[in-house]
Amino acid sequence: MSRIGKLPILLPPKVEINIASDNTVTVKGPKGSLTRKIDPDIQVKVEGGQLIVTRPTDQKRHRSLHGLYRALLNNMVKGVSEGFQKEMHIVGVGFRVENQGNLVTFSLGYSHPVVFAIPPEIKVSTAMEKGAPPTIRLECHDNELLGQVCAKIRSFRKPEPYKGKGIMFKGEVIRRKAGKTAGGKK
Repeated sequence: MSRIGKLPILLPPKVEINIASDNTVTVKGPKGSLTRKIDPDIQVKVEGGQLIVTRPTDQKRHRSLHGLYRALLNNMVKGVSEGFQKEMHIVGVGFRVENQGNLVTFSLGYSHPVVFAIPPEIKVSTAMEKGAPPTIRLECHDNELLGQVCAKIRSFRKPEPYKGKGIMFKGEVIRRKAGKTAGGKK
């Protein structure tokens, strides 16, 4: 049995689950609504305030899908009840970030500012505090969408290993490399 797949998903009181006949699961809660089509071989049912995911056989395909869909459904339930948030720091001299609604403008050392439109499902806030690196904070009920947007933002200026400059997640440690040494062969 899959260690992840066999765990039941506890449903918070304000979360509603609807499982359609074509195995489409819709989860509604205070933060929003999410829908996902589940593989027809995987069974999903609600029993006593818990969401249970089961598989028909022990085939390799069924075993892999079992844990996958349980994790995706758990993220959907957590997202519509609590939501997800990610915080990113922008490290580098002269690097700045500011937002006007869902339009974020980055100054990342290029000859031009980078302007990025955040999807309307995501709430964005930026902070520029003295002595701390500029920070961008993203909140959303859809973990998959939030991860995609964070990856896109990070791609504007990935952290480099020599000086550690770039856009990185809060708490991320960048593995540093030694730079060139002075001198050389004589």
